[in-house]
Amino acid sequence: MFKKILLLLLFTAILSCKNKDSDTPKTTWISGQIVNPKLDYIIFSQGDQILDTLKLDSNNFFLYKTQKIKAGLYSLKHNESQVFYIKPGDSLLIHLNTMDFDESLAYSGRGGQENNLLMDLFLENETEINNLPKWYSDSPRVFERKIDSLKELKIQKIKDFLQNNEVSENFKKVVDANIKYSHYSKKELYAAASAGSHKEIPANFFDFRKNIDFGNNTLRFYYPYYRYLNRYFDNVISSNYNQSVINNRNSYEYNYKKLELIDSLVKTDSLKNSLLRYNIVRYLVNAKNAQEEQKLYSVYSKMTTDEKHREEVKKLADATVKISSGNLVPNILLVNTANIVQDLQSIINSPTVLYFWSAQSVMQFKNIHRRAAELKSKYPEYDFIGINTDSHFKRWRETIEKTGYNSAKEFQLENVSDAQKKLVLNSINKVIILDKKGIILEGNSNMFNNNFEELLLGYLNK
Repeated sequence: MFKKILLLLLFTAILSCKNKDSDTPKTTWISGQIVNPKLDYIIFSQGDQILDTLKLDSNNFFLYKTQKIKAGLYSLKHNESQVFYIKPGDSLLIHLNTMDFDESLAYSGRGGQENNLLMDLFLENETEINNLPKWYSDSPRVFERKIDSLKELKIQKIKDFLQNNEVSENFKKVVDANIKYSHYSKKELYAAASAGSHKEIPANFFDFRKNIDFGNNTLRFYYPYYRYLNRYFDNVISSNYNQSVINNRNSYEYNYKKLELIDSLVKTDSLKNSLLRYNIVRYLVNAKNAQEEQKLYSVYSKMTTDEKHREEVKKLADATVKISSGNLVPNILLVNTANIVQDLQSIINSPTVLYFWSAQSVMQFKNIHRRAAELKSKYPEYDFIGINTDSHFKRWRETIEKTGYNSAKEFQLENVSDAQKKLVLNSINKVIILDKKGIILEGNSNMFNNNFEELLLGYLNK
């Protein structure tokens, strides 16, 4: 099968070379293989617009063909996601292993060299960001010299690449944006880390902000640009408002200021809508005050011009309100290890901690079960119920049997999509604390938080 795909790509590449001067639409091919697949499909999209959902064959290969694609940035998603660049006539072959998603992702075929460059830049920048805190104690000038040297290495790398590869002007703009906004992000991170210190940052340290493009629609889903804008907005709020606002990024006040800033600065509707949506969603999944959630949604709904986003966020806001403190937990359906369907409310008869896990993340499910067992020994008044978010019943039950977990306290979601929406399962480490009647005490907590035991003890003493 793999050889057939390679031959097909070679044949189409030859045809596209022969017809490159004709007016006929160029056929674009995207194909590849997923090693250790987590799902049986892969999604191709441009921003939040899904182009196609492709089923993997028996050998975990996929193949996509189109004559409608335009040159630009797209994304592939298979449990995790990554951005790639493609233009009409490309024959892109993708190979990835989900055990090491980003590091294993490799491209070949027509368009492969450009995307391998983008992946190299992505991985280098992620490493640099992780190492950056070691330089936060440096003076602004010393810090600038260090990150400037990193930037120069990338610029030279790109010069070498361009000498050996012919690429479009559009792709050059993407690479330039990658270098520029990744560099800007490092300076914003330094500024944020220095806030509240006695360090004096010279005014010209921020001269780069004069070059920010607040209306680049082409880059609106590209992580260096999108991530930079959010860091910039955060720093502006930190600089202009009092400590009570900036100390809690999950607060209504902070997020109101951020939406207001986005609305006033971003010039392109599609980019503005994306940024507004990202930030209101982030607020809603972390918020704990139903009245403030509805209030901020009202602010957001007047700012966005995207009706689809407005409806989507409205559904999320309604769901987050329903799982806020004081409400009865949504009565989703669960399956027990005997393959019998039960509703959630019927299994609650003591103060209860609901936690969630997936067999796809072995380290996570072992750690969270270990933590649940430790807490159960300290707080026996609570039931600790593990809810599996996978869709394969037999594999889940086999995992329970092999690990020796208490099957009476283990369940699987009967309808994953429905439960994710009703319980707002935005994080695999999310925990919901209930009283003995199923009333929500905490709708969005984490067993690994430092104050979690205080919460448990506090609710027992009420």
